[in-house]
Amino acid sequence: MNMKEIRDKARDVNLKIAVGWTKTTAVRAIQVAEGYEACFGRGLYSVCGQPDCCFRPDCEKIPGEQ
Repeated sequence: MNMKEIRDKARDVNLKIAVGWTKTTAVRAIQVAEGYEACFGRGLYSVCGQPDCCFRPDCEKIPGEQ
């Protein structure tokens, strides 16, 4: 997802993305707002227990993840 898509997703969960937030910070805030663990980009893809998280495909692409 690009930042526009992330901002749109944030809007869907009534979350305002502050100027200067990184993609990772924004995604983690959205994860929490949706009731998920804020685990994006923490190297947990292979043991992730959140298969319905909409950010899972992006998390899978992070180098070093299996």
